[in-house]
Amino acid sequence: MNDNAFTFQTLHPDTIMDALFEQGIRVDSGLTPLNSYENRVYQFQDEDRRRFVVKFYRPERWSVEQIQEEHQFALELIDDCVPVASLLSFNDQTLLNHQGFRFAVFPSVGGRQFEADNIDQMEAVGRYLGRMHQTGRKRPFVYRPTIGLEEYLIEPRKLFENASLIPSGLKADFLKATDALIAAVGERWHSGYTPLRLHGDCHAGNILWRDGPLFVDLDDARSGPAVQDLWMLLNGDKAEQRLQLATIVEAYEEFSEFDTAELDLIEPLRAMRLVYYLAWLMRRWADPAFPKNFPWLTGEDYWQHQTAAFIEQTKALQEPPLQLTPMY
Repeated sequence: MNDNAFTFQTLHPDTIMDALFEQGIRVDSGLTPLNSYENRVYQFQDEDRRRFVVKFYRPERWSVEQIQEEHQFALELIDDCVPVASLLSFNDQTLLNHQGFRFAVFPSVGGRQFEADNIDQMEAVGRYLGRMHQTGRKRPFVYRPTIGLEEYLIEPRKLFENASLIPSGLKADFLKATDALIAAVGERWHSGYTPLRLHGDCHAGNILWRDGPLFVDLDDARSGPAVQDLWMLLNGDKAEQRLQLATIVEAYEEFSEFDTAELDLIEPLRAMRLVYYLAWLMRRWADPAFPKNFPWLTGEDYWQHQTAAFIEQTKALQEPPLQLTPMY
């Protein structure tokens, strides 16, 4: 099966309910789809009115070993009292299989949206990220990848070269902007950090608030610099970002030392995410969910905007990196 073309079209509601029934769970409600494009995630209620979430992994994206490493990391975090979404085990297995689909089941938990402009909530998140990384440093990932230029920039650039989604009249300018961005990242990127196991996609949308933060969706867990789990929380103008960064790092360092040299990687990581995200959309275009939810990807305005965004990020890479501002 080709991962790029996989569409989940054979994952029918009956298939999902049969998969759950095999594990002793009787679905007694509808299957409510939750916001996920990479995988398929549904909330439901069983006959005892308990609520669950089931997550079906996109086949061939991650190997069995890589998913098991994600689960093991989550279980270690739970053991260390880091608030992450818990996994249910069936016959001592958290990764289950039905008709070729790998899936996992979680208790359904509620919560409010994390307020990215709330400095008190930001402090609490920083504290728990310090604890998360304390766990992340205990052992390395063996199978999961490490953040690097090849996966995030070089491979996407090859995809862009032959992409039919990019309007022909705009492709030359887009590729020129891409090449300039890649070159700028190459000048700033360094590997002078100690990699650790990360959440990997720690933005506000992956944090719920329940009298404290709850981190969800470790699907993008991988190895890399600690700052990867910090920079996506920053928002607003530079002054606001400096205050947020100082708040996060001060709380973080209650549990883990933070290497300020990693601040140099914030803008390279931002650039890498811009390129990688766009390549991800293009790789998934054969999945009907993507044209339906991202129809603007076929418009000229979108590609002009992407070209401008790459040029703007290249300029940002020429500026001095964000620095910590003392809290007192």
